[in-house]
Amino acid sequence: MRDEVAIRPLTADDHDAWRQLWTDYLTFYETSVSEEVYTTSFARMLSGAAGEYKGLVAVVDGEIVGLAHYLFHRFMWTVEDTCYLMDLFTAPSQRGKGVARALINAVHSEAKRGGIKLTYWNTQENNYKGRMLYDQVATKVPFVTYEKTD
Repeated sequence: MRDEVAIRPLTADDHDAWRQLWTDYLTFYETSVSEEVYTTSFARMLSGAAGEYKGLVAVVDGEIVGLAHYLFHRFMWTVEDTCYLMDLFTAPSQRGKGVARALINAVHSEAKRGGIKLTYWNTQENNYKGRMLYDQVATKVPFVTYEKTD
């Protein structure tokens, strides 16, 4: 029998579980952030301010097992805003059980409720397991991401 996945907005009480999952996510991508970034990011998601990131969590049997961070922002190619799914992570013990799919669908549903038609995200080329799901729920586009830091 499959455990039911419940998706809900991130709350202040979720801090410790959220922090552990986000740390695991950052470790997956071989990076880390400062304590200031943890504190600031969490506070921003809880602020409810327009233009700030929002957070959702996936809960199975009362335990937070996944997270999604997303942002609505202007898009120069349409009048409507767009939705950027910044971070998506499922606890390894819950992978393959529909958690990530439920989070993606919930983020996109939030976007649609806000009149937003497009939700997009990036992943690393070698995230093969994630991409297997992404290929089922979305369309891969031919854009390549560049970064400049200096």
